[in-house]
Amino acid sequence: MLAFASVVIDVDSTLCGVEGIDFLAERRGPEVARKIIELTDRAMKGEIPLESVYARRLSIVRPGSDDIRVLAQAYVESLAPGAAQSIAAVRAAGARLALVSGGILQAILPIARDLGFAASDVHAVSIRFAPDGAYAGIDEPALLATQRGKPEVVSELLESGALVRPLLAVGDGATDAMLVGVADTFAAYTGFARRESVVAKADVELRSFDELKRQVLG
Repeated sequence: MLAFASVVIDVDSTLCGVEGIDFLAERRGPEVARKIIELTDRAMKGEIPLESVYARRLSIVRPGSDDIRVLAQAYVESLAPGAAQSIAAVRAAGARLALVSGGILQAILPIARDLGFAASDVHAVSIRFAPDGAYAGIDEPALLATQRGKPEVVSELLESGALVRPLLAVGDGATDAMLVGVADTFAAYTGFARRESVVAKADVELRSFDELKRQVLG
């Protein structure tokens, strides 16, 4: 019998070993990368609210459609060990799965499709491009670009019946830890990054997707 009927999984530094906007910043050179990585780290530790840095980071990096294609491939190449097999096993057992991420939707969709997720089960921040492929801003509303976006999105999915309880939420950052109280169990994923402030709020720590599978399947 399943221990959890639904599982919500973060993407950056959880499903995949990439922090998407940091990755894009590195394509702009070391000075931009240092600035963006510092802002990301502070937001993921919960030192500053995500909404105070999200649009600011993208306005500095200004990722075009070509950058997003490169990032999409980086997600594919950095998939967590055992993730594909564990997700398939959990889905086959009857659990509902959703990806809920503060990452860029267009870059996440290819790896999500590879893992069997329908587009409707992938929730992230969509960005706009000009006709020439240049960055043109964030699609609004962008709930997942805010500190409380994840609990709002997951609450809506529960209310609509897209997800059902008991619910396990898995992630590595402060925005994931905001799901404490919304999810029945919050698991801090530390396979790529271990943030003590997040682990301290978690009900359980998961170091791998094999551990996630065992947590769900009981």
